[in-house]
Amino acid sequence: MANPPIFATLGCRLNAYETEAMKELAASAGVENAVVVNTCAVTAEAVRKARQDIRRLRRDNPQAKIIVTGCAAQTEPETFAAMAEVDHVIGNTEKMQPDTWAGLAPDLIGETERVIVDDIMSVTETAGHLIDGFGRHRAYVQVQNGCDHRCTFCIIPYGRGNSRSVPAGVVVDQIKRLVDRGFNEVVLTGVDLTSWGADLPATPRLGDLVRRILKLVPDLPRLRISSIDSIEADDALMEAIATEPRLMPHLHLSLQAGDDMILKRMKRRHLRDDAIRFCEEAIRLRPDMTFGADIIAGFPTETEAMFDNSLKLVEECHLTWLHVFPYSPRPGTPAAKMPQVNGRAIKDRAARLRSAGEARVAAHLDAQLGHERVILTEGPRMGRTEQFAEVHFDRDQPEGQIITARITSHDGKSLSA
Repeated sequence: MANPPIFATLGCRLNAYETEAMKELAASAGVENAVVVNTCAVTAEAVRKARQDIRRLRRDNPQAKIIVTGCAAQTEPETFAAMAEVDHVIGNTEKMQPDTWAGLAPDLIGETERVIVDDIMSVTETAGHLIDGFGRHRAYVQVQNGCDHRCTFCIIPYGRGNSRSVPAGVVVDQIKRLVDRGFNEVVLTGVDLTSWGADLPATPRLGDLVRRILKLVPDLPRLRISSIDSIEADDALMEAIATEPRLMPHLHLSLQAGDDMILKRMKRRHLRDDAIRFCEEAIRLRPDMTFGADIIAGFPTETEAMFDNSLKLVEECHLTWLHVFPYSPRPGTPAAKMPQVNGRAIKDRAARLRSAGEARVAAHLDAQLGHERVILTEGPRMGRTEQFAEVHFDRDQPEGQIITARITSHDGKSLSA
């Protein structure tokens, strides 16, 4: 008996978005009795987990075709092709192409090439796979893919290719459809979001896209930006932060470290003073602005004094929501060949960063007590504020709606209203 394909997604929000697109492509092609694993390559651990999950999925689905795709399939096709459990390995570009899925339909699946992974660096356009409505209550819209930068710890450009942008008109039309369907919040996503527009005619900037969306979709209540590189924030984006109340006061920053020497060895394009200056300016323009940030603990050659500069950055940049990554060497990256930090030291530094982050979250939640906050409900008893703090309600609320509620308490991690 035929069964619809099963999808397993590892890694980032963009992968989750693309899984939704693949579901549509697979359904249109009539793919059956398959398990599709959309992998992540950000760390060696992510690749190990993908292999582990593939073996488990094979045990659980002995008769299904196992199709492996995503960033790890793109960067290490030979790793997955060598696994007896795997039937097909498909690259990141190919997974978004209808012809690929047509070739995996039941009548053709035995004839399809086992490995379909082309040179991702030759891709010059975003794939035509925009989907309407990924996310139950807020919609995620992919406006950019790939990355032109070569940070020494990062394998992602080799999985995603060079930066490509979705034209502004296409993005605006999609967001109009989402608003018509009842979505009250849209999040712009990409691999290197602040590089949006560099490959488009007249080279617009991310701020131009934000202002165009807010102008041409006046019925959109909330627009949110996902992770950005603060050194690439343009004047139009800063103006939007200052003047557009529908642009949410929450930015997730790709900082990675707070020490200048480590930043240089990471091949980042900013120094610690650049990060501090950006955060101070954003708060000056929008006093209720909050920041999340990615920080790596224990990057190769990092001394205790260098780490202390990253720890201080939590306060100096007024960071609230930290994503802390204990460094682990990623084969194929320059950083993997640098002198490594002791594993126990990495673990200790990551714990200290997380502790600093928890203290900042508690301070932010303290400041919300007694105030009325505007909240997008994600479930009958849960929602998020404009600054992305999680809120739990004492009674059921309508889902997917924007409500105002008074904050009464918190548990150190989330608010109660």
